[in-house]
Amino acid sequence: MFVALRDLRAARGRFLLITLVVTMVALLVSFLSGLTAGLAHQNISAIQALRADTVVFADTGGAASFDASSLSDEQVRAWQRTGGTVDPIGISRTRATNAGAAPTQVALFGVGGTPFGNRVATDPAQVVLSSAAAKDLHAAAGDTVELGAGTFMVRSVTGDDWYAHTPVVWMTLSDWQGLNPRAGAATILAVSGVSDVAAANATAHTTTTSARDSVSAMSSYQAENGSLTLMTIMLFAISALVIGAFFTVWTIQRTGDIATLKALGATTGSLVRDALGQALVVLLLGVGIGVGGTAIASVFLGDALPFVLTLGTTLLPALALVGLGLLGAAFALRFLVTADPLTALNQAR
Repeated sequence: MFVALRDLRAARGRFLLITLVVTMVALLVSFLSGLTAGLAHQNISAIQALRADTVVFADTGGAASFDASSLSDEQVRAWQRTGGTVDPIGISRTRATNAGAAPTQVALFGVGGTPFGNRVATDPAQVVLSSAAAKDLHAAAGDTVELGAGTFMVRSVTGDDWYAHTPVVWMTLSDWQGLNPRAGAATILAVSGVSDVAAANATAHTTTTSARDSVSAMSSYQAENGSLTLMTIMLFAISALVIGAFFTVWTIQRTGDIATLKALGATTGSLVRDALGQALVVLLLGVGIGVGGTAIASVFLGDALPFVLTLGTTLLPALALVGLGLLGAAFALRFLVTADPLTALNQAR
């Protein structure tokens, strides 16, 4: 690392410039990763809390869809006859109001059974608010809220659950059916313990997915998450190209110096380690500042943006940027490997 550190000191301007570029890329990648995770949380967090082996949708002739699914009483009974655990779930949206608070849009989850754990209203005319819905409505346990054409008492406030960027309100399935008389008996079924799913689908004219794959039935999630993920991948590729291009140019400019070092007895392996160490210093400094900047910014953002700060949105992108940066820098080493000591000797004549 002796030569690498001397290069860093001798060419401060160049290395500060590339470090700044790496910092900006790291800031963009980590911020976009946090934003992607935040938007995904506000889109599918309620569905991710579902505890079931299989999710049943109405067969509309196309792909499974939460928006298009509407199950009849006959379809629900057909699945209940399979002998497994079958929990009907109704999903819709409505306007919620509370005294002293502005009206807000909420997602209604009418639940029969406990497929969402403790997120359930056990008594009629009672609801369980997600923390976001409680905040928007300025409501707490014991308060009364209006949902559509009905009035309900808040039984409790639970976790930060969202559906399609709308805070969730949990109620009994019968209350949900009363508020949505044209929406069928349920929107989906949460099913566990059914051995022959295909036969049940054929009998009830339904289609199924696993609970994990059910998020793909939300068209907004697919479009949103796909676009942001593609942008993140492109930023990773840009990072590798920028680092590779910089060190390629830098290595070409130092061809004479490298040849001299080889003529003095430096091995190719030691020069390769030196060059990669130099790239690692630049990457660690730039990525560290960029990710640190994202962490600081998230503190000031608060609830202004749906942002999630976790190891998955900071450490993993940072490691990927460092790895791809080193990969890009490695492509520049071909000039280092092919540098001829005779070049230095010819220059000295």
